Amino acid sequence: MRVRKAIIPAAGLGTRVLPASKAVPKEMLNIVDKPAIQYIVEEAVAAGIEDILIITNRGKSAIEDHFDHSFELETQLAANPKKADILEQVLQASQVKCNIYFVRQKVTKGLGHAILCGKSFVGNEPFAVLYGDDVIINHEDPVTAQLARVCEAYGCGVVGVKEVDRKDVPKYCSVENTPVEGNVMRVTSIVEKPAPGTFRSCYSILGRVILPPEIFGMLEEGVAKCPAGEEYYLTDALSDLGKAGKMMAVDFNGTRYDMGNKLGILQANCELALAHPEIGAEARAYLKSLAETL
Repeated sequence: MRVRKAIIPAAGLGTRVLPASKAVPKEMLNIVDKPAIQYIVEEAVAAGIEDILIITNRGKSAIEDHFDHSFELETQLAANPKKADILEQVLQASQVKCNIYFVRQKVTKGLGHAILCGKSFVGNEPFAVLYGDDVIINHEDPVTAQLARVCEAYGCGVVGVKEVDRKDVPKYCSVENTPVEGNVMRVTSIVEKPAPGTFRSCYSILGRVILPPEIFGMLEEGVAKCPAGEEYYLTDALSDLGKAGKMMAVDFNGTRYDMGNKLGILQANCELALAHPEIGAEARAYLKSLAETL
């Protein structure tokens, strides 16, 4: 079955990028001239996604506003022929070619609970999850499309993985896998934030997942058993799918930026500025001159 729907969890508090995220959702922090979440939505659309549900929480209405029309701004820009290019850029968000819906995660119970908030939206079909922290750039072949092809070929869930430095594995998860073909692997188990000695591999899930609808029953059970005050990790349900032989992994092709990390935000801005049609040449010259002073 073709993957038509996607969930973008964007309800996190952004504690790793405070104080910038105190009043501005971290998903709205810019990369050059667009907020991070616009890159994520554009990836989903380029991968053929038709309906997107963004999970937010209190204080993140700026995300919803960004994908709506701004009548006053658009009218003012339209009245000035010299600002036609700017108007076109502004309209890219409000005229994105998919349906975007919003729902609030009213309690902080982790990523597993956030995905569960989308149960009625998804229905009985596979769906993509694009983490709101992760911008992944591949203009020719979006990572979501890479995973969707594997989902359709094998008829099961798929996680996007990359090898990370061994010292960084505890920040993410460790995916136990067996090679199948090319960059495709079969997942046998996953350990969330593994302690030394519990590594399965240096492959970690980084920002993109495609899930079967049966995940919701697993999430309901896991959230119900989760102790009060603790978060339920999506990884626990993913690992259960792997143990049941229903999970694949793709070592995806793309450049990933961690927008929940201060250095990741800096890297994204520097590298994407170099490719920007308006400021690319100036950015390159500036970075070269700066490098000479280091």
